[in-house]
Amino acid sequence: MTPQPWVRVPSCMSADKDTPPNTSPSDATGFDRLPLHSKLRKGVQEIGYLEPTPIQRDTIPHAVAGRDIIGTAQTGTGKTAAFLLPLLERLLDEPRGRTLALILTPTRELALQADGFLRKLAGHTHLRGAAVYGGVGMADQERALRGGAEIIIATPGRLLDHMGRGYVNFRALRILVLDEADRMLDMGFLPDVRRILRQLPSQRQTMLFSATMPPEVVSLSREFLRDPKMVQVEERTVAAVGVTHLALPVPSHLKTDLLLNLLQDATMTSVLVFTRTKHRADRLAQQLARGGVAAGVIHGNRSQNQRVRALEGFRLGEHRVLVATDIAARGVDVKDVSHVVNFDVPHEPETYVHRVGRTARAQQRGDAYTLVAPEEEPDLVRIERTIGMRIDRAKVPGFSYEAPRPPGRSGGPGPRPSHQDRRFSQRRRVYRRR
Repeated sequence: MTPQPWVRVPSCMSADKDTPPNTSPSDATGFDRLPLHSKLRKGVQEIGYLEPTPIQRDTIPHAVAGRDIIGTAQTGTGKTAAFLLPLLERLLDEPRGRTLALILTPTRELALQADGFLRKLAGHTHLRGAAVYGGVGMADQERALRGGAEIIIATPGRLLDHMGRGYVNFRALRILVLDEADRMLDMGFLPDVRRILRQLPSQRQTMLFSATMPPEVVSLSREFLRDPKMVQVEERTVAAVGVTHLALPVPSHLKTDLLLNLLQDATMTSVLVFTRTKHRADRLAQQLARGGVAAGVIHGNRSQNQRVRALEGFRLGEHRVLVATDIAARGVDVKDVSHVVNFDVPHEPETYVHRVGRTARAQQRGDAYTLVAPEEEPDLVRIERTIGMRIDRAKVPGFSYEAPRPPGRSGGPGPRPSHQDRRFSQRRRVYRRR
């Protein structure tokens, strides 16, 4: 696909769409080497980015040149900036007041995250964005849409609501981004996505980003993308670099006690805990509160205001624990998450990869602990097989693993941690390998 006629092709780009100059892995060592306007580089600098990540380095030149893109990379590798920067670059010379770009994303958290990045990266340009998502009133979103925001970031269901009421005009649309496409399909949005895409102009650039490429995503890309450039920076089942993995075998009825024991470690400063169900997340947060640990909760049954408050409280350190279901696995963007704890072992290995990707972001380091009941061991073995590594098993010294299950309770807290266990609260815990 050749660049659209409305696109400025920077002088540093050659006519060869597959081999842009000055962008090979050997010499693309900074954002100044990428075909980005100085206004955008200023926004990048203010965010604090020093070097482009592989997905950014390999995507941006082709996207700026007008190519459709299929990008695959794990969570936390910089995909949001990889599509926002070329999108902004291509729209810099476009007049204001028309919807020029649409970013579809599966969850409210991801929409807010992308909107936050957009505001920072576009801070020195005339381009404006609007986040459109469910769980809040439509009036403010309608005003933003009617006011001609150039970039719309939306969840599919709420966008269809606005489209049905005639609030959105996509006649001038130039760019479409499908963010976290596999998650969008997992959540049942495929029919909504197809309805939206069929109402968009056919002459557009489309960029699809996904952590994995299941057959449904491949089929979608074949239907709506033209001659896409494939950008794959790592194997889809490799866990994020920088994560230290540890499995902690424990009877299911003692999981909460073990988590409380772990949280006595002062190095666990920002802890994201994943449960399998919404009810389990609520119950665990209540149990942690009874144990003296303040925790926020985020899952699909929480209102938008509740979810925003929980995320903000976690970001600001008002509570160092956030309990979440997998709806938040790709929607929580918090710097310096020190630990991810899998309270429940996920059934799907890819879910494990997405969960642990919330720590060790942007080339940092982090720890991922998985509490493994005996009946969950087969799921852990599948995860190990998928990510291609054995996860060490360990026991926490001083913790009582023999406490009996209280009558009539399947997974609640057992006896409170002993005084001997509390000696770990002011130093990094030393685990005894099995």
